Amino acid sequence: MLCLFTASAISANPLGHDLFQQATAAYQSGDFTQSASLFHECAALQPASGTLQNLGNAEWQNARVGPAILAWEQSLWLDSFNEPARLNLRFARKSAQLEPPDLAWFEVVSTWLPVNYWAWLTGVSLWVAIGMITLPGILRLRKAAWHQAIAAVGLMVFLLTLPAHLGVHGRSRIGFVLQPETPLRLTPTMESQVLTRLPAGQPARVEQVRGNYVLARAGTLGHRGWIERERFALVCAGRL
Repeated sequence: MLCLFTASAISANPLGHDLFQQATAAYQSGDFTQSASLFHECAALQPASGTLQNLGNAEWQNARVGPAILAWEQSLWLDSFNEPARLNLRFARKSAQLEPPDLAWFEVVSTWLPVNYWAWLTGVSLWVAIGMITLPGILRLRKAAWHQAIAAVGLMVFLLTLPAHLGVHGRSRIGFVLQPETPLRLTPTMESQVLTRLPAGQPARVEQVRGNYVLARAGTLGHRGWIERERFALVCAGRL
């Protein structure tokens, strides 16, 4: 069963607020197509984890597995603490018999915090370390043991965030198949041999973009081929 969307997703933008209210009303009345369209507009106007969670709910009710999973993944990309979106993904993948993305250890680490948090944590920890090293000399203060301890902690936190940044970059190349029975082709042409057909919601890692196609590696079996861009979208919107 899907987790219900929450009012916390309502945008502070007046237009976004109106769109959110209209989308919510459409969802509650059972007009899931209209609800999905409005939530999509709201997310495009001001991306928010809650709005994307709601968009995923509406798309799932429309039996659009690929866009639903993409929306929930994008919700977690913005806010890894969004437990309802995580539960929805687990439920959807179990229902559709889909696998989650195959992540390296540093990519798993990068999911522990929202992507924007890592940048702040890196910057703050670095400047704390630099400050504790340089400020006592600038202010002509006697360097105490606690200055060195704080500097060491700041430097340690800074170094620990570096694998997470690498993981964020790696996850930004992960996307999801939007349409059922999407052909995975040998070459980036419509006349090319079809290697296999991918289900909606299948994760794949992009390696290259050429024209209207992306070269991607899909699934734990490592199927590698070309997918039409209109049938595929990255979790990090705007990278294709």
